[in-house]
Amino acid sequence: MDESTPLFAIAVAAELAGMHPQTLRQYDRLGLVRPQRTAGQSRRYSMRDVVQLREIAGLTAEGLNLEGIRRILELENQVSVLSARVRELEAALADELLARPGRRVFAAGSEGEVVSLRAGTRVRKQNQVVVWRPLAAGRAAVFGESD
Repeated sequence: MDESTPLFAIAVAAELAGMHPQTLRQYDRLGLVRPQRTAGQSRRYSMRDVVQLREIAGLTAEGLNLEGIRRILELENQVSVLSARVRELEAALADELLARPGRRVFAAGSEGEVVSLRAGTRVRKQNQVVVWRPLAAGRAAVFGESD
């Protein structure tokens, strides 16, 4: 069981959220909360639903209307989905960079340009800085000047 497991009947969820059951029905019709349904079409609320109901109650207490709350919840869900996607892409990029170790070394030239170097190659001009950042454990970074 986790926070998304549908456990609570409407009366229990309403009590936990500090609302009337009819309010929960209205929020379901408006799409603010989407409880799961049993085979007999009874609503079953999860702990996540109860937390969302409490958030809705707080927003209405601050003076937001239901359409504004619906939009806020929609945007919060989009942010969650996009954040998860960013984490997936960052992990894929880290894996790709680890698979190509020769592309992880760069030099910053005196004019500010970035030059890609193969592992073990030295920079030809003086006063250039080579930055190497392995993506392995601890995300350590090593900075040093080259000759």
